[in-house]
Amino acid sequence: MGTANSPQGKTIMSKQHSSIRAYGILIRDGEVALVRSSNPNHQPPLWWLPGGGIDFGESPEETLTREFLEETGLRVKNPMLFGVTSDLRKRDNGDKIHTVRILYTVEWEAGELTHEVHGTTDHAAWFTFADADVLNLADYARDALKAIAARG
Repeated sequence: MGTANSPQGKTIMSKQHSSIRAYGILIRDGEVALVRSSNPNHQPPLWWLPGGGIDFGESPEETLTREFLEETGLRVKNPMLFGVTSDLRKRDNGDKIHTVRILYTVEWEAGELTHEVHGTTDHAAWFTFADADVLNLADYARDALKAIAARG
């Protein structure tokens, strides 16, 4: 653990966390489903692929379908492993986060796009690849969409 000074001048310990997450790439009629962060500190708003943290005892595929439904209202099927990425970042409080992201391509099964209420995201939308390219897009999501586009 590292140390940092609080606004009151006291030394506080920063923590290190690991997080394993599963995300889905859903492309339908030439558009990709993305969700927007509900964090008001993200200016401009930050967008990413639907998905999230794996709960204890849950498989990555179960996480993917659960999170996709929660964040978008869409049921997806046939997850196919697309890739695994890893990144390090620092939270505002000084905590260091190591995130392992398992990415899948998925197919639409049912449902209409809806927005999550009281979650880590607050808006879901379809974007063309060109429109997604000008968004404030999470790095892992941007890299995944570039790789999908390169495959043709």
